[in-house]
Amino acid sequence: MRAPNLLTPTLRVHCVLTPLLIALCVSLPNGPARSVLYTVTGFACAGLIALGTRRYHPRDPTGWRLVAAGVAAWILGDLVYSYTEVVLGAEPFPSLADVFYLAAYPLLTLGLWSFVRSRSGGGDREGVIDTAIIAIGFALLSWIFLMQPTLADGTASVPARVLAALYPVGDVLLLALLVRLFTSSGARTASFRLLGAGVLLMLVTDSAYQVQSLNGVYSGILDAGWLASYACVAAAALHPSMRQLTEVESTTGVEFSRGRLLALMFASLLSPGTMLLQLALGLSPEPWAVGLSSVVLFVLVVLRMSGLLTRVQEQSEQLAALARTDALTGLPNRRSGDAELHRMQQSALAGGHPLSAAMLDLDRFKSFNDTFGHPAGDQLLSQAATAWGGALDGTGAVLARWGGEEFLVLLPGRDLAEAAAVVEGLRPRTPLAQTFSAGVAQWDRTEPLADLVARADAALYEAKHAGRDRVVTAAGPGPQPAGLTPLR
Repeated sequence: MRAPNLLTPTLRVHCVLTPLLIALCVSLPNGPARSVLYTVTGFACAGLIALGTRRYHPRDPTGWRLVAAGVAAWILGDLVYSYTEVVLGAEPFPSLADVFYLAAYPLLTLGLWSFVRSRSGGGDREGVIDTAIIAIGFALLSWIFLMQPTLADGTASVPARVLAALYPVGDVLLLALLVRLFTSSGARTASFRLLGAGVLLMLVTDSAYQVQSLNGVYSGILDAGWLASYACVAAAALHPSMRQLTEVESTTGVEFSRGRLLALMFASLLSPGTMLLQLALGLSPEPWAVGLSSVVLFVLVVLRMSGLLTRVQEQSEQLAALARTDALTGLPNRRSGDAELHRMQQSALAGGHPLSAAMLDLDRFKSFNDTFGHPAGDQLLSQAATAWGGALDGTGAVLARWGGEEFLVLLPGRDLAEAAAVVEGLRPRTPLAQTFSAGVAQWDRTEPLADLVARADAALYEAKHAGRDRVVTAAGPGPQPAGLTPLR
């Protein structure tokens, strides 16, 4: 059977036409024609994001609307920038264009946060810590190589320097939300990957522009990077899987993969690595920035390791509980029942009190299964365990599933008669109008525990042969009667 084609006609046209428009745009010389084509292409991408949101009706459209508004704000900034430079012949920085540029950052950041909140509820402590580790590492790089040189530029006015430094701050904030999106739970769909690629391309192009601005140069090829980022985000919105981007994930988090570990390790090494790079390049180191970021990263890594250790401990406890528990009935399984029997033996020896054990077996269980089906048989076992266990609560007795339809009852502090009376009291509680047969034996304080269970089991067979639906007490240790054919 062929898989459905998820490339809708609109998305196919976008994937073919938009790259051609981007290539044409960057091939044109700087001037009105290039500015117009750039603006039209950018606004078209913003419009396609809005179109995809309207077409596919995601559960929470807020994120997509904010992203569309952020892209539109960036294009408006480009439009004002080009108008100021080309038409007015004025210096475009600082200007009204910066208002639109800077407004795009919170819009895009809030859009990504809306996706994170929709997918995981924003309560993933480990994801938040991972995001902080990576964001702080790259914030240090941004401070040393972009923000600090910009603020120290004596050729520009103080307002212009502060304004220019806000751009790498916005990029760090946007990077943090992108990382948070990738550390959130939820499906990794085509739309998810396209959105992530688009935002990452925005950040790379933006950073390249800031580096070029510090060196007084500009390459027009960067326009292709910005337009390609808008095109990726538009493709994400036009893909039918965009609906899943805001779907609540039922799991508690994403897997701690090797790639995630490598990313955290790399981010943690950025602080010392940055200082080593500065020394290698002959630059003046930034001890305060490196020192403070190293302290914060160390604390975050310790918190992350603490969370991992807590998770490992919880999983170990869960596995231990699963190893001791019968999955169907929730009772202790045979291994746990055997361990409890040995524990009660030691207690009986130390305290001098009696110890008895009983074997219970549901009558004609195979016929019940054949008549009503195995799901009904499982329901009978589960309900019987609940009913008998409830009756034994507070008595000190332990009920365990021994295997199949057999159950072991351990009765510390009770002699043979008392134990038989307790087991007899369980018979009226058997659900679904069914009955059980039981054998009860008292430990003689010298025999192996396996012999105690064997005597209880032999008494159970006597109950079966005597007509079922009864409790039989076992004789003392010694040769057991032979020739009994098991009846169930």
